[in-house]
Amino acid sequence: QVQLVESGGGSVQAGGSLRLSCAASEYTYVNYCMGWFRQAPGKEREGVAAIDTDSGSTVYADSVKGRFTISQDKAKRTLLLQMKNLKPEDTAMYYCAADWKRTFCTVVAGTYRFWGQGTQVTVSS
Repeated sequence: QVQLVESGGGSVQAGGSLRLSCAASEYTYVNYCMGWFRQAPGKEREGVAAIDTDSGSTVYADSVKGRFTISQDKAKRTLLLQMKNLKPEDTAMYYCAADWKRTFCTVVAGTYRFWGQGTQVTVSS
């Protein structure tokens, strides 16, 4: 079972940037999806972005398109999320997730079985 550890969260002002990292105990390059999700207090977990670790194809939630970029560093077994032009509504606990690909990678939380503990992102206005 893959172990996932997130890092890189913090507090920034609106318009700022952060880069989140997710270190994986093992990295599967074929038929595997990895994604970023977030959950704000009192709200359901929301998909942010996902990547097919084989093809590199990505998918994003509409709320972050053009501002967030998901990528991977296979040599370091690390998933990344570059976040720019952050908004107060981006404030949440951010989680990394992974699982075998079924048909294609999605930002639906229910399609992922393996999760990290999360890293907090706080954006002030």
